[in-house]
Amino acid sequence: MKSSYKYAGILIILAIVWGSSFILMKRGMFDRDTGADVFNSNQVGAMRMLFASIVLLPIGLRSLKIISSFKIGISLAIVSLAGSFIPAFLFTYAETGISSGYAGMLNSTTPILTVIIGTLLFRQKLIRTQIIGVLIGTFGIITLVNGVTLVDTSGNFKHVFAVIFATLCYALSTNTIRYNLSHLPPLRVTSVAFVFAFLPAVILFFYFDTPSTIIHNEYAGKAIVYILILAILGTALSVILFNYLINKTSALYASSVTYIIPIVAVFMGFIDGEAISPVQVFAMLIILTGIFIANRVNRVKNIN
Repeated sequence: MKSSYKYAGILIILAIVWGSSFILMKRGMFDRDTGADVFNSNQVGAMRMLFASIVLLPIGLRSLKIISSFKIGISLAIVSLAGSFIPAFLFTYAETGISSGYAGMLNSTTPILTVIIGTLLFRQKLIRTQIIGVLIGTFGIITLVNGVTLVDTSGNFKHVFAVIFATLCYALSTNTIRYNLSHLPPLRVTSVAFVFAFLPAVILFFYFDTPSTIIHNEYAGKAIVYILILAILGTALSVILFNYLINKTSALYASSVTYIIPIVAVFMGFIDGEAISPVQVFAMLIILTGIFIANRVNRVKNIN
């Protein structure tokens, strides 16, 4: 009983950390008190990847021996790019035009897209219940995408589709791990993926002239604190905690964090003064319903 409470507590912590990451990205780009620009979206993405890579580098370097074949190497590169690197830049770009709460809601499309990518690219077989769940979730995605015109008037569909593409990247990474890397320890897979991301992050850190902004922008110090929290807690350490939860419970239990993250993201955005429309909330509920139905078959199998 005590263990179940502990795992539930870890699940809630992960949801709070990952749900808060959307507002942390925003705070890295804009000063909270004045609204002044600090770092641009590319600089925040580069720093997030650089700081997270530095944290996981010692583990990753010791784990490079898991690359025992070309297939594993390519798979790890995909996990690095699609699982962390590319989404880090897409999400920050998206939040230059849409609210952090809305970005968090769009992130809830990940499980549905994971099922779709698994079917199209990895020959995952769908049963009727999963097809119904995917169709419901897809309808919710379409409704949510159209919600950009209701509240987030500063943005456009490019910002929305940046998040959708990021969730597609997550879906590709998740399926790659599931079908190509499942025999390897999750922590080693993640840490080696960040080793791959380290050098590109260093290059982009300087390419986007980040040191100049750190030196000359008066709000840079405060923004870096938010980015450090985002990188260390929201990226590096949370991945370790997530892998621990998978090892001690199950992937299905750990992935249920997806249900809570959008709620946390919307709540954090709301207390930060962001607006949200009833249509967007309704669309998120549709997506979560689709996710629940699509995964219902797995729950029944586990119970039996």
